[in-house]
Amino acid sequence: MYTLNKDIKALNTFGLPCITTAFFSFTSEEDLITFIKSGKTKTTRVLVLGGGSNILFTKDFEGLIIHPATAGMSVEHLTTEHAIVKVSAGVIWDDFVEWSVNQGFGGIENLSFIPGLAGASPVQNIGAYGSEAKDTLLKVRCISLEDGSVIELTAADCRPGYRDSIFKRELRDKVVVTTIWYRLSRKPSLNTSYPDVASECTALGGITLQNVRQAIIKIRRRKLPDPSEIGNAGSFFKNPVISSARFSEFLKEHPDMPGYSLPDGTFKIAAGWLIDRCGWKGKRVGDAGVHPNQALVLVNYGNATGNEIISLAEGIKKSVKEMFSVDILPEVEII
Repeated sequence: MYTLNKDIKALNTFGLPCITTAFFSFTSEEDLITFIKSGKTKTTRVLVLGGGSNILFTKDFEGLIIHPATAGMSVEHLTTEHAIVKVSAGVIWDDFVEWSVNQGFGGIENLSFIPGLAGASPVQNIGAYGSEAKDTLLKVRCISLEDGSVIELTAADCRPGYRDSIFKRELRDKVVVTTIWYRLSRKPSLNTSYPDVASECTALGGITLQNVRQAIIKIRRRKLPDPSEIGNAGSFFKNPVISSARFSEFLKEHPDMPGYSLPDGTFKIAAGWLIDRCGWKGKRVGDAGVHPNQALVLVNYGNATGNEIISLAEGIKKSVKEMFSVDILPEVEII
């Protein structure tokens, strides 16, 4: 479907009013290829927009937005150890997680209840509670915006990083992800390394695949606001990564600072904790605010503009820098 001057307020979870000059949604890869070959993607700025759960619009979008509206997920291959599953980019991510867990396939259960569409999972390398999309990603198929050609990338080709991938760098605005394959486990090793997850599983009766999913859903519902009730994009900032030596220094002055060791010897520290310590948790400036239950989440209480949310974010960044000499960077893409 191709249309002009479309209001995409319903396609961004901050709930910000935004008009895009042109909008195209596709229900099949063939439709997308035909559209690209028509030449409409060559004369304007193009933005691929899924569920809009990681984006902040500051003004109307002067260009073309492409939205995947494809459906379908299936098992392509089974072994005694693994299941190769295929998911279309337009599938709601948590629907895919729920389906996989119900099949008994493990590996993405810790990514339960993350908003957005499956197509964003390799782009953002989504992660939560000790797991990331890259841990089970097998390959990605995408379509070139230049000529409509099909490109397939292995997980390594995607070069995933912390909320990062080739799609946010060399292939930014050059391809549209249409299909993703994941290698899931039929004999999963469940990750309950986060204390909250372990305690919730105990309350649910033990550590099982279903209970890990339910535990994480309960935690996320408790800590994070529902975008259908209050506009937000989840975690607004990335958790900063610092050296082991610097983390040790921090602990001398702040022994309760949470930190998680990474394989390379560095430590990821909690941006939400830093923001909370700077006094921002629950603070409201007009209709832009910091959520009272989770300092990492910026919210739109109704009529905030994108620029008002950015102004709030800049104030938070400045405070954290002044108090801790740490730079925090936005996880949300600002348009």
